[in-house]
Amino acid sequence: MNLPPVVSYEQWLAARVKLLAREKELTRLHDALDAGRRQLPMVRVDKDYVLAGPHGHAGLLDLFEGCRQLIVQHFMFDPEWEAGCPSCAAFTDELPPGILARLRARDTAFALVSLAPLAQIMVYQAWKGWPFPWYSSYGSDFNFDFHVTLDQAVAPVLYNYQSKEEILAETAAGDLVETGQRVEVPGISCFIHDGGSVFHTYSVYDRGLERIAGVDGLLELTVLGSGQGRSVTEAQPASQSPA
Repeated sequence: MNLPPVVSYEQWLAARVKLLAREKELTRLHDALDAGRRQLPMVRVDKDYVLAGPHGHAGLLDLFEGCRQLIVQHFMFDPEWEAGCPSCAAFTDELPPGILARLRARDTAFALVSLAPLAQIMVYQAWKGWPFPWYSSYGSDFNFDFHVTLDQAVAPVLYNYQSKEEILAETAAGDLVETGQRVEVPGISCFIHDGGSVFHTYSVYDRGLERIAGVDGLLELTVLGSGQGRSVTEAQPASQSPA
């Protein structure tokens, strides 16, 4: 690896100030993207999905567990696999301790959903030791409707908002569909409920997942964002008496 050149402090400072201007511009663009994401229109989820969970059958509204919002990690786990996807597992492993409580303080629930039958999921989850609610979409259209299981025999292929033809035109992504077999892909989807109805607000796939870090990174994908819906306790740390 070639190291950067050695320069005087004055030269370093000039280069650093120039880079700082670019960093500030990126921050402004990032803030604008976050604002744009919160202003996206919503789609009502009219289909009655029936998922299998640790407490029996569950509808999509049940996954909210009393919260206003729901974040779903589409965890790759094909019914024919013996274990879940290592890359998805790496993402889940890096979620901070206490994430469920911290998200709930922002009126947001978090759950994993996979295509594999619940029995397979429970064995794998016990081995990993994860506390997250995990549901099976086996036998439902959920994975196919949210384009994380690609199977042209079930539904038109669409991944990261590209059609099969558009995917095939990109060499790097063509292997997702060229085999003609069922393919699992990762993603995260966000939902909000209002007046008893559930709305799909956002989904992210592909390299967009690489930019998500921690609780705030997940919350920035939602309508309420990372700065809204915060509990009083979390927003205002307890004051300390003078020493």
